[in-house]
Amino acid sequence: MNAIELKDLTKYYGKSRGIIDVNLDVKEGEIFGFIGPNGAGKSTTIRTLLSLIFPTSGSAKIFGMDCFKSQEKIKMNIGYLPSEVNYYDDMIVKDLLFYSAKFYKKDCTNKINRLCDILELDVRKKIDALSFGNKKKVAVIQSLLHDPKLLILDEPTGGLDPLMQNRFFEILKEENKKGVTIFFSSHILSEVQKLCNRVAIVKQGKILKVETVEKLRGEKFRKVTVESQNSFDVNLQGMRNVEKEGKVMSFLFNGDIKYLIKSLSEIEVSNLWIEEPSLEEIFMHYYKS
Repeated sequence: MNAIELKDLTKYYGKSRGIIDVNLDVKEGEIFGFIGPNGAGKSTTIRTLLSLIFPTSGSAKIFGMDCFKSQEKIKMNIGYLPSEVNYYDDMIVKDLLFYSAKFYKKDCTNKINRLCDILELDVRKKIDALSFGNKKKVAVIQSLLHDPKLLILDEPTGGLDPLMQNRFFEILKEENKKGVTIFFSSHILSEVQKLCNRVAIVKQGKILKVETVEKLRGEKFRKVTVESQNSFDVNLQGMRNVEKEGKVMSFLFNGDIKYLIKSLSEIEVSNLWIEEPSLEEIFMHYYKS
């Protein structure tokens, strides 16, 4: 069974575009990346999945259940971490977490205590005494305390320092080993590359491509940097995202590598780097094309 199924999902805000004909399947047990810059439609997709907003057309299912007809049952099995968190300022952290746990009608004490220890969260403080990063820790724990089957994360690392980000990623990997499906929406591609199995690239409310991270990085693209002793110019079929500064040129190349080497042999090359591109560089290829 798929954890998430979207079919022709479309949302307009009046005449403004939200998302258009989004088709997507997320398998149970995978860590799926949903990547694109701010305004691409990531949060609209997530809010529709959570039935916080209703689509203009199309359908959305979680674990085979309609997100709008079965939302009460679905929400017992999902954890949601929003990009921005807001709580009642006068509440004590411990009270907030245990209040949240009551919605799931199960004892979440051990899970709450363990996560608070890992994330070094002082549960005796009031919400208004917390930094933005500590409020984010509260949200992380709140999303996980009931052992959800599906985690929906919207720009989840904002506010967390590098140490806590690493601990958060370890928590996610541990949850995934237990079979938890993770839907990870972000514009920080290094995080997605580190964590996710497959990704969907989103642009202007539409999905451009769905692929494994490994295959995206191995799609015959190579990052080429050429440094010459003299000014030079290269224009080859298969070059993308060309950047030139002085005597150094860099670009993505997805043509015949023999053709590339032969062409460069006609230049007085002083240095040459041919590397596997990062996910970010491949992502920019799709956004510039």
